[in-house]
Amino acid sequence: MPTIRFPRLAALCASMLTLVVLGADAPTQTVEVEGLSFQVPAAWKKAKLNSPMRKAQLEAPPVKGDKEPGVLAVFIFPESAGTVAENVERWRNQFKSKDGQAVKADVKKVKGKNVDVTRVEVAGTYTDPFGGKGAQPAHRLLGAIVETKQAAYFLRMVGPEATMNQAEPGFDALIKSMSLAGR
Repeated sequence: MPTIRFPRLAALCASMLTLVVLGADAPTQTVEVEGLSFQVPAAWKKAKLNSPMRKAQLEAPPVKGDKEPGVLAVFIFPESAGTVAENVERWRNQFKSKDGQAVKADVKKVKGKNVDVTRVEVAGTYTDPFGGKGAQPAHRLLGAIVETKQAAYFLRMVGPEATMNQAEPGFDALIKSMSLAGR
């Protein structure tokens, strides 16, 4: 029987831990929408489009205690649909603090495979302007915006706070995996 020396075992354990932390062991699926492709967790299921403006829609399963999934919607608009700042403001205005005040959006630039992405995060009481559900407390939005000369891509994921906390690593991996055909 071969002997495994401690340094080899330590290196093997460190490698396995790295894979688990990075989610490399989790199965993924590829989503392609009009030239944009990205990876999402296999547990996220394609859902029926509930608006003609949406080009794709997926749902992250709700965590125990949440009744609703996290819903990822993909929108694509030719040329432009307003500036990034205008769209971030539109998303931010869909949320209020517990006392009804405006909330702050966390906005940063990140890199996909061959695209630059504006990542947006907003949390609070959510009012979907098209959903008709009224105010939904303890909700969170994760967004990604990719601009090109030909189109603007908007990925907006909204759901209950706990479900979105669980979905966040998958959303961030989605951003890192983003690739635009022809680049």
